[in-house]
Amino acid sequence: MIPDRAQNQLSDWLEQLRWYLWGCREGGLRDWQPYAAKPVEKTQSSDSASAMEKLSRIGVELHECTRCGLHRGRANLVFGEGSAQSGLVFVGEGPGADEDRLGRPFVGRAGKLLDKMIFAIGLDRSRVYICNVVKCRPPENRTPQADETATCAPFLFRQLEALAPKVICALGLSAAQALLGTTEPISRLRGKVLSWRGIPLVCTYHPAYLLRSPQQKAAAWQDLKEVIRLL
Repeated sequence: MIPDRAQNQLSDWLEQLRWYLWGCREGGLRDWQPYAAKPVEKTQSSDSASAMEKLSRIGVELHECTRCGLHRGRANLVFGEGSAQSGLVFVGEGPGADEDRLGRPFVGRAGKLLDKMIFAIGLDRSRVYICNVVKCRPPENRTPQADETATCAPFLFRQLEALAPKVICALGLSAAQALLGTTEPISRLRGKVLSWRGIPLVCTYHPAYLLRSPQQKAAAWQDLKEVIRLL
């Protein structure tokens, strides 16, 4: 018999493969050129070291942050994680219960779907950077309030400046509005290439929304194809 842990791991891999093949079908094999097909430089560059140093300083500033009311209910501050050499940064809304417990971004059900989305474009978590607008979990996973976003957003902007990615992908309305300084709905923001301080920005649906509305996966795939093209 296969141990339960191995069965779960196999199930996860099959789900990732299913998303990948679905993406191939939707995109067409002729224009399917995963970013991962390009050779990867294994040595850490001076730019990467500099980015890590800048991120570390920002993290120190945020340690035990009490700048807004969200700190009162948190278990862990969720700063962000991934590669400082990444050409791609995913920005979400804020931590959920699993993220708050573990201190890592996108590790719950929505995070598993995000992993599959990343896999579908030929990458994995270790080769991208993932963070949120707010770094502490809003009560009951509610949408961050304007003052909470205003308090945390400057730290997000500094993270992005340190990373200097080729592309930013905003996951959901809160992230898109915070980055663009707009009140436009996500339906008007996705489907096009926008810009954050000169860096191409693609907006798409949050993985949590896709779990509730799987019929929108085709639209999300179109957004991911644009990310691939920009990379």
